[in-house]
Amino acid sequence: MDNVKIIAHNKKIAHEFDILDSWECGIVLTGTEIKSIRAGKVAINDSYARVKDNELFIINMNIAKYAMGNLFNHEETRERKLLMAKHDIVRLGLKLKQEGTTLIPKKVYLKEGLCKIEIALCKGKKLYDKRADAKEADQKRRIDKVIKNLSSD
Repeated sequence: MDNVKIIAHNKKIAHEFDILDSWECGIVLTGTEIKSIRAGKVAINDSYARVKDNELFIINMNIAKYAMGNLFNHEETRERKLLMAKHDIVRLGLKLKQEGTTLIPKKVYLKEGLCKIEIALCKGKKLYDKRADAKEADQKRRIDKVIKNLSSD
């Protein structure tokens, strides 16, 4: 992926959720919002996406007010429409109803000058799943360390 600048990344998503699938979406923004995003003033940690009337919206995405903005500055946490093919949105809405899953943004980035959001269809992990993942990561880290020590000798 050349010509891509990552602006915001949700690091907790892999720890908190099992990621089933992900999509790239465009987003409808106002002038001061895109300027604020280009300045890196965006947070997606507490946000999620929802299908409403066969349209996709992102909720709780915080884009800070633009410093040089005037009285036409944007509202920071308003619902923003995501741009995706209609048949994909309908299919996504059905998956959300059936499987008890949620849509969470993974990252916000600029691709060829346009703001894009990668959203993921996720299912929440249980506490024991999180512990098992942490145990597995720890074991892998230990094995890698032993291999590194053996190869350097």
